Amino acid sequence: MQGAFRRAITRVQQHGSAGTVLLLLTSLGVSLLLPMGCGGWGNASTAALANGSRFGPEGHARMVATLKEVAAQARLDNPFLGEGTAEKLRALAAETDRVPPVRRPWLYGELGKNELRLGNTNAAVKAFSTLDEMTRDLPGRTGPSPALFYLGLAWMRWGETENCVTRHNSDSCLFPIHGGGIHTKQEGSRRAIEVFRRSLEQGPDMAVRWLFNLAYMTIGGYPNEVPPQELIPPEVFASDEAFPRFVDVAPKLGLNAIGLAGGAITDDFDGDGLLDIVQSDMNVTGQIRFFHNNGDGTFTDRTEQANLTGIVGGLNIVHADYDNDGHPDILVLRGGWMREFGRHPKSLLHNNGDGTFTDVTYDAGLAQVNYPSQAGAWGDYDGDGDLDLYVGNESGKEGYPSQLFRNNGDGTFTDVAAQAGVENLRFAKGAVWGDYDGDDRPDLYVSNIGKENRLYHNNGDGTFTDLAPALGVTNPIDSFAAWFWDFDNDGALDIYATTYYQAPGPERVRAFVASLLGEPTPAQPASLYKGDGRGHFRDVAVEQNLRHIEFPMGANFGDLDNDGWLDFYLGTGFPEYEGLVPNAMYRNRGGTGFANVTTAGGFGHLQKGHGVAFADLDNDGDQDVFERMGGAYPGDGFGSVLFENPGFGNHWIAVQLVGTKSNRSGIGARLAIEIVENGARRSLYRWVDSGGSFGGNPLRQQVGLGRATKVETLEIHWPTSKITQTFHDLPADRFIRIVEGENAVERVDLPQLRFH
Repeated sequence: MQGAFRRAITRVQQHGSAGTVLLLLTSLGVSLLLPMGCGGWGNASTAALANGSRFGPEGHARMVATLKEVAAQARLDNPFLGEGTAEKLRALAAETDRVPPVRRPWLYGELGKNELRLGNTNAAVKAFSTLDEMTRDLPGRTGPSPALFYLGLAWMRWGETENCVTRHNSDSCLFPIHGGGIHTKQEGSRRAIEVFRRSLEQGPDMAVRWLFNLAYMTIGGYPNEVPPQELIPPEVFASDEAFPRFVDVAPKLGLNAIGLAGGAITDDFDGDGLLDIVQSDMNVTGQIRFFHNNGDGTFTDRTEQANLTGIVGGLNIVHADYDNDGHPDILVLRGGWMREFGRHPKSLLHNNGDGTFTDVTYDAGLAQVNYPSQAGAWGDYDGDGDLDLYVGNESGKEGYPSQLFRNNGDGTFTDVAAQAGVENLRFAKGAVWGDYDGDDRPDLYVSNIGKENRLYHNNGDGTFTDLAPALGVTNPIDSFAAWFWDFDNDGALDIYATTYYQAPGPERVRAFVASLLGEPTPAQPASLYKGDGRGHFRDVAVEQNLRHIEFPMGANFGDLDNDGWLDFYLGTGFPEYEGLVPNAMYRNRGGTGFANVTTAGGFGHLQKGHGVAFADLDNDGDQDVFERMGGAYPGDGFGSVLFENPGFGNHWIAVQLVGTKSNRSGIGARLAIEIVENGARRSLYRWVDSGGSFGGNPLRQQVGLGRATKVETLEIHWPTSKITQTFHDLPADRFIRIVEGENAVERVDLPQLRFH
């Protein structure tokens, strides 16, 4: 909006009327309460406008009020968060005589599931116990009783709540469970073992067998106490190679805030050069949290000071400097998975540059029509130097279109998705920009569930053409997180699209275990499309050792060991409580394949993983991994984790780009780095973005250099201005800043921190 304000100011200087400015601002859709009369408008207000103050507080207050209304309604009818269904079922159960006997098993089954969803574990155990008694001797039933599956699951959740949640430590819920992760209060797990043993005696079930083994882990009885015929052997969990262990330091830093599924982003949000953390919570009352990096190895929750109190909800968050003022802003995406119950407004949080944020969604024109979503991506598709926004909405039978918001350059946006041909009209779960064919125009990949993915080629005239079928990049059909990257450092962008098998919860667990044991599974694997830089792709997932079924939701990539090759982390799970599958870390073996290092590195968290960020939060030159944990149900909250990188002894360089003709964040710019390592010359490539589609890395690019002690050549290509800058002989292990079009390389001195 700054450009519009400046134009308005110029016109009042020409015409001498504050009323003229007020009229102009109103015509721009801005609602401001400006003091009038006696010169009250004056120089101070003009200076404020010139300094970039775009909107008044009315829009922010309006959003806070709207979100309160959303929360009140959700309590009644939201399928994930609401209590309305449970209240009706409780009323029926209180008058069981009025329920026909044939319907009573259904009643107690549904009541138990709803009580478990809401976190009322005692009530859930009671309901499932009643269901078990009712159905134990039913004539004609074959196979394991579903009542036992859910009763055992309720007891497992009982144990998780008493231990992993309320007695959380750095080992809690890390698979395989050992050490501090073993439960001190074991009633829940031991009751679950009894119930699952009964179920397995009635017949084999891979999902029950998996939970049975997990329950034994929580009491320290795995593998020795597990009945041999039901044991899942420890060797199937082994990592592909040795890897140092990363320790979760979130508990000691106060970063393990309990919440539901949500997003996580890291960047310097308050201008002190240090990386802060922002996380969201999909609960309609879940407060977005801003953790300020204190510069001494600690963090402080500054949510209230940042003016974020009342900004609640959000399954995902993404960040970028949309108005080119040098301060990264935040977009909060809401309503994901909730279909018609999720038509909640998104939030655009403008960074005021003083450690505070203002919600400008209404003034910016982003809340005119709202659809359920958790997929959003910033990119300059029209090459005008400011960032546009794509929001991938979830369209089923409702026919919700996705949205492409063109940045008008004045703080407002216009939805041009229909004209551009990118409405998608599919159930979008991921969206990312990347110039896959090297024509300096960002293209758009949209990951969909239930239908083919899209690859919208940017035609350069404001329109796009879906070339996914022609280029063979439509799979997997059930996909979720996705991203562009160059996994093999050949200078061409590749595409990774995760798989998210859609089936009832127990079927998903069975597919996971079958994949783990090397058995056939109906689930489709992930796809890794290797690009050639000229617009063609080939799926190399299987040959790169990416064949397991893992149900990732949040996911992102980075370079854990600073060897110059990009690794990635999958935050796994699904809404049902049986979705206890370990989050997974993959190390890149130099472009020749990926090694699963989950258990060796201590990354196998069993709780639901969502927003993931790779970031050097302690400025020691290696990337730590932050992950927002928690499920979709009120009873499935968990604390976030921060895996501290122990270091690998390799070198690195961190590059902060500042656009002038291009967008200020430098999003879309390409870095080509040449190094000499052990006498051999090699090239590394990075494109500026925040990584995957569910979680946000810093826009500052940190690149591992292996054993190289300097950068021989750094080439930066800016697609908007077409400028290519080249620098030589840059020392390793430094933070640097480069401005578009300038020859200087600015060294940035940041303190190395020690978490405590």
